Amino acid sequence: MSLVAKIAAAAFVVLAALPARAAERWMEIPEPPAMPAAVETGNAEVNGIRMYYAVYGKGAPVLLIHGGLGHGDIWANQVADLARDHQVIVADSRGHGRSTRTEAPFGYDLMASDYVALLDHLKIDAVDLVGWSDGGIIGLDIAMKHPERLKHLFAHAANATVDGVKPSVATDPVFGAYIERMGKAYAKMSPTPGEYDAFVAQISHMWESEPAWTADQLKTIRTPTLIVLGDHDEAITREHTDYLAATIPGAKELILEDASHFAMLQDPAGYTQAIRDFIDAP
Repeated sequence: MSLVAKIAAAAFVVLAALPARAAERWMEIPEPPAMPAAVETGNAEVNGIRMYYAVYGKGAPVLLIHGGLGHGDIWANQVADLARDHQVIVADSRGHGRSTRTEAPFGYDLMASDYVALLDHLKIDAVDLVGWSDGGIIGLDIAMKHPERLKHLFAHAANATVDGVKPSVATDPVFGAYIERMGKAYAKMSPTPGEYDAFVAQISHMWESEPAWTADQLKTIRTPTLIVLGDHDEAITREHTDYLAATIPGAKELILEDASHFAMLQDPAGYTQAIRDFIDAP
């Protein structure tokens, strides 16, 4: 049984044993609303895959990158707000959601290059990037390897080394509930709906050893960066978050109150305002 499957199984046992009562906000993962109407959708041919993307609104471009096992529709609350005065781009990362994958090993460098190629496809020079979890790690990779493509980086629940991940995430019921939900979404959205276990096994190899960036590598980042974490995050330690903010030159830190790894769904208005306060600041 894969680590992801073990987490989901453990979550089922823990949740079944919980008494029926109103949960704290950080103990729930609300469903996002339906996505608004897109200006453009398509499948970009990048690095041997077909990468699903959608574009909303007009204005300064903002790229939203989801976390591991997720998909772009998780950002529906943020898209609806930001698209009022920004061009908002969402996509499904390699192998996730509606995007395909190859047999090539997953790696953050490769996934970052997918997104850079997507920006090339869309003829967008530079964006404000909002990345959550794996999306935040991809954002850090782009900031180091392709800094000219970023105006700001809002990196939520990201880590630079594997020791930034809490061992307790393996038995966390909220995180397990997310994994179970994403498995069901994969079956509905993916062009290979029966291959979730194979996809999880493939990406799990990456999570075992990546990311693995040194402090010296992080110190090369010059993109204005905000390091963000929910105060009840199930996966990323506060100590590691503090380390990122202290190591990346000029980086700021934001701790979201009464929120977990899934803050964009638990407090959509507050989360979106935090994005705006950062990327739209004079």
